[in-house]
Amino acid sequence: MCGITGWISFDRNLTRHQADLDAMTATMACRGPDAEGSWLDRHAALGHRRLAVIDIEGGAQPMSVCTADGAVTITYSGEAYNFTELRGELRRRGHRFRTRSDTEVVLRGYLEWEEAVAERLNGMYAFAIWDTRVDKLVMIRDRMGIKPFYLFPTTDGVLFGSEPKAILANPMADRAVDLDGLRELFSVIKTPGHAVWCGMREVLPGTVVTVDRSGIREHRYWTLQTRAHTDDQQTTVATVRSLLDDIVARQLVADVPRCMLLSGGLDSSMLTALAAAQLGEQVRSFAVDFVGQTEKFMPDDMRATPDTPYAHEVATHVDARHQDIVLGPTTLADPAVRQAVVTARGITGGLGDMDASLYLLFKAIRGHSTVALSGEAADEVFGGYRWFHQPEVQAADTFPWIAYLARLRTQAPDSLNADLTAALDLPSYIRDRYASAVAEVETADGETEHERRMRVICYLHLTRFVRLLLDRKDRMSMAVGLEVRVPFCDHRLVEYVYNTPWSLKTFDGREKSLLRAAATDLLPQSVLQRVKSPYPSTQDPLYASALQQQVKELLATDDPVLELVNRRWVDAAAQQDPTTMPTDVRNGIERTLDLSVWLDSYCPELRLS
Repeated sequence: MCGITGWISFDRNLTRHQADLDAMTATMACRGPDAEGSWLDRHAALGHRRLAVIDIEGGAQPMSVCTADGAVTITYSGEAYNFTELRGELRRRGHRFRTRSDTEVVLRGYLEWEEAVAERLNGMYAFAIWDTRVDKLVMIRDRMGIKPFYLFPTTDGVLFGSEPKAILANPMADRAVDLDGLRELFSVIKTPGHAVWCGMREVLPGTVVTVDRSGIREHRYWTLQTRAHTDDQQTTVATVRSLLDDIVARQLVADVPRCMLLSGGLDSSMLTALAAAQLGEQVRSFAVDFVGQTEKFMPDDMRATPDTPYAHEVATHVDARHQDIVLGPTTLADPAVRQAVVTARGITGGLGDMDASLYLLFKAIRGHSTVALSGEAADEVFGGYRWFHQPEVQAADTFPWIAYLARLRTQAPDSLNADLTAALDLPSYIRDRYASAVAEVETADGETEHERRMRVICYLHLTRFVRLLLDRKDRMSMAVGLEVRVPFCDHRLVEYVYNTPWSLKTFDGREKSLLRAAATDLLPQSVLQRVKSPYPSTQDPLYASALQQQVKELLATDDPVLELVNRRWVDAAAQQDPTTMPTDVRNGIERTLDLSVWLDSYCPELRLS
C-alpha cells in the first residue's frame, strides 16, 4: 500500500533539503513499516514508505527508469489489479522489466502512454511521477478515491502527500483551519477536493494533475456518467456475478497473507464465499464484537440483529478459519486508543467507538495478515441503506443520510458553543454543498421522476458519502500497516450498477436485490435474507459511563477545547444516566473528546472570522 510524499520547487535546489523530505516521509511510517526511500533532484524531492505486498524483494521505491533523454521516477501507493495484463502488453511493445512489481508496470506504462496510463489502470492508487526530461510532475489518483492524495500549491511548485500530515511537516505549509475547514469536519459530508487545512486540497478522484514551470493543471480522466442500461434482469444479475468473480480473483493476488473482513452481512459474506471458492485453500476471516453484545443485544433504529451469529454461520458454511476480536468497554474508551485514532484520521468529528473498534480490529488482524478484503461500498453501489427506501428521506431536499440522522435525534445535537455554531452556519453550508452535488448529475432520457430522484441519491452516495467511509477505512488500516482492499469499488461494477434503473435494483421489493440474487448459490438463506445492519456499535453503558468520566475531568481543566464547546450542554450530558443515554448525546461527548485530542495533536491555528 505505502505512503508517498514529495516537494517540487522550480526556484530552489532541493538536493539541499534532505532533512525536510525526511521529516515529511517520516509521517508516513505507519503506512509503510517495511522500508523507507527518498530521491532528490534539483527541483524534485520524492519520499516513500513501503508496505511490501507484491514482489517483496524487488519493489523498492522511489523507482527510476533512465532513458536517453533523462530519468523518470515514481513514488507509488496502492495496487493495480490488472498489472499482469499491462506488463504483457508493455513487453510486446518492447519494454524490459527488472522487477515483478506493479510499481514498475505503472512507471513503464507512463513511459509508453504518458498521462493516459491512468485510463488503463484498474485498482486503487495514488502516485506521483517526476519526469526530468521535461521537468514535470504528474500526479494520478484512482477513480473512486480509495487511496488518499493531497497537494499544497506553493509560489514556485507544490507539496504533496498521502495524508495532510506529510505536507504539514514541511515548513512552507500553513497549519491553519478556517470556518470552511471546520464545516467539513462537523457536517457529515465530504466535499470533493476539500482538505480541511487552509491552502491544501485533495487530488480529485479520477484526476491527473500536472505541475511544471507554467503552473498546475488538472484533467479528469473518469467521472460517474449516465448511460443507457438495456440488459434484462437475468442478464444484469449474471453480469454483476461475473464482475464480482473477476474482481475478487484480481484482489486476492498478493505475496503476503490475506484475510477477509466478515461481519455476517450480505456484502462481506458474499466476498468471503467467493474468496473461499477461488483460493482452493482455507480462507481466514475476522470480525469485531463486544463483550456481552450478542447475549444482551437490543434492536434499535439502525440495527435489528447482532453480527456474530451470522458471521459464524458463514464461516462454517465456507469452512473459513474465523476469529472474533472481542473488545470490552475499558479498551474501547482508553484515551490512548482515542489518541491513536484521532492522530491517524487527522481530523476530529469521527465515529467514536466505531472508529476505535475498527482501529483495534485492524491492529489485531495485522498480527496475522497484511492484506484484507472488505465489503465496504456495497450499500452505496446497490442501495443497501435503510434510508434509500424511505419515502420521506427520498423526498428530502438534502443529503439522504443527514435527513435520516435528523429523524433519529432525541435532543438538540450541538455540543459547540453558540458563537461558533452561528459562525459555522452548517445548515447553509450543507444546503449549498447539496445543490452543487445535485447539479453534477446527468439524467437519462425517458427517466421517470422517481427514477431520476433515485439516480441523484445513488450519485450522492457514490461521490460523497462513500468517500467518508473510504477515508476512515484507509486511515484506520494504514495506521497499523494493514492494506484493506474494497472489491465493490471496482469502477466497472460501480458504472454498471449505477446505470441500472432503480426498479431493477429493487426488483424483489427489497434492498440490494441484484447483489442478493447474484449470491443465491453461495450463502445460507438466513444471511441472504438478513436485513442490512451497519457496522456495529457497542451498547454497553459502561462505555458511556467511561466517556462521561473523561469529559468531567476535561471540564475541570483549562483545555482549549472548552473555548469551542457549549459547556452547559457538555456538563448536562456528563450527568445523564448512562444506561438510557441517547446515541446523539453520546456522540456529542465523543466529539468533545476527539476535538480536544485533535487540538493538542495537530495544533491548528483556528481562523474563525
